[in-house]
Amino acid sequence: MIFESLAEKLQKTLGKLKGKGKLSEKDVNNAMREVKLALLEADVNFKVVKKFINNVKERAVGHEVMESLTPGQQVIKIVNEELTKLMGETQSKIEFASSPPTIIMLCGLQGAGKTTTSGKLAGLFKKNGKTPLLVACDIYRPAAIKQLQVVGSSIGIPVFSMGDKQNPVNIAKAAIEYGKKNGNDVIIIDTAGRLHIDEDLMNELENIKDEVKPHEILLVVDAMTGQDAVTVAETFDNRLGIDGVILTKLDGDARGGAALSIRAVTQKPIKFVCMGEKLEQIEPFHPDRMASRILGMGDVLSLIEKAQASLDAKKAIELEKKLRNQQFTFEDFLEQLQQMKNLGPLDQILEMIPGMGSKQLKNLKVDEKELVKIEAIIQSMTKEERQNPSIIDGSRRKRIAKGSGTSIQDVNRLLKQFKETKKMIKKMGEMEKAMKKGKFKIPFFR
Repeated sequence: MIFESLAEKLQKTLGKLKGKGKLSEKDVNNAMREVKLALLEADVNFKVVKKFINNVKERAVGHEVMESLTPGQQVIKIVNEELTKLMGETQSKIEFASSPPTIIMLCGLQGAGKTTTSGKLAGLFKKNGKTPLLVACDIYRPAAIKQLQVVGSSIGIPVFSMGDKQNPVNIAKAAIEYGKKNGNDVIIIDTAGRLHIDEDLMNELENIKDEVKPHEILLVVDAMTGQDAVTVAETFDNRLGIDGVILTKLDGDARGGAALSIRAVTQKPIKFVCMGEKLEQIEPFHPDRMASRILGMGDVLSLIEKAQASLDAKKAIELEKKLRNQQFTFEDFLEQLQQMKNLGPLDQILEMIPGMGSKQLKNLKVDEKELVKIEAIIQSMTKEERQNPSIIDGSRRKRIAKGSGTSIQDVNRLLKQFKETKKMIKKMGEMEKAMKKGKFKIPFFR
C-alpha cells in the first residue's frame, strides 16, 4: 500500500477519536502527539510537521469541533484538509504552449528513473491526443540512448538522437527544429543525471535551459529517498527554477516523507506520480485524493477514471446481456480477467475503495499469482471447452492441467467455482423476472 506505515499509524490514532461523544483538549493533544511521531517516523521534514500539527490543533480545539455532535469525525476532516493543503490543495497541470511545440525538460539524479519516466509521460500525452517526441540528451550513461529508443519503440513514439559524441545543448536545439518540421506538439528532453549534484551537471542543464527555453522543467525524484528527495528538489530549484516534480517508485514508499514535504519546502507542486515499473503506471497527482487514501477514505474518482480508460464500455454492455440471459462462458470470464488486469495491481485498486484502510488491506492477501494461474487454465482449454465446460471429463482435465502448468486440483477448483457462479447468476436472473411479474414478495411488505 502507498505510505503503508504512515497510513496505518494515522488511521489507528484517528480511529480512537471516532467513537467519542465528547473531545477534550487533552484528547486532541494526545492524538496530535501520536500524529506528530507518525509523521516524523515517515521522514517528513521537521518544520513541515511542526506547522502541520499547529494548524490542526488550532482548528481542532475550536468551537467547530468541541461543540460538534461528531467531534472525532470533525478532527479527521480537519486532518484530511490540512494534509491536502500540505501537498498542494489542487492538481497542478502541465501548461501547454499556445503555439506548439511545448518543450518539457526532465532533470534529476541518476537512478531516479528519468529515462523510463520520459517514456511514461510521452505515453500519457499520446493517450490524450498529443504527438510527442522524445529527445536523448544523456550522452554519458552507457546505453542511455538505447534505453530511450527501446522505450519509445514499445509505445510507438519517435526518439530524436544524434549519438553520444554531440554536445547535449546542440542535440536539444536540433530536436526542437526536427519536432517543428514533423508536427510534434510536445517535445520531452531526457537530460543526463549524476550520482550526486555537481557543478558540471548543473552548468549543462542551465545551458540547455538557456538555449531551448523549456515551457516546463520537471524534476524526477525517487520517493523512497525521503528527505534526500526534498534536499535534491531544493538544490535543483535554486539553480534551474523547476516548475514541478515527478515522484517515482511511490508504490514502494511505505513512509511518505517526500510526497508530504516537497511542496511545503520548495513551494513547487508534485505534477505526476509513478506507481510501478510498467510504462502505463504514471498518473497526475491529486493532493485531495492522496490525502483520502492515506486516511483510508479511498479514492473513488481515480478508480472511475482508471475504469473509463481501461475498460471497454461496449463489451461491458454485451457482458450484461449475457449475464441476464445466463450465457456467461469461460471466454467471457477470461476477457473480464484481462480487462481487470489493465486497471493495475489489485492492491492499488483496492486501496481506492472507501473503507479499505491499511488494516483491512493488511489482512487481505492479494495473490495475483492466482489470477495468472486461472488465466493459464482457461487459455489451455479449447474453444468448445470454454463455451461448454460440462464436456471437460477426466482426460481433458489432465490435458488442461499439463498445458497450463497447474495441477488437476487447480482445474477442478476453477470448474467448481465457475459452476457455482453460474448457479448464482441463474438465481439472480429468476429473482429479477419474478420481481418484474410481481410474484416475488418481500416478507412483511405485502
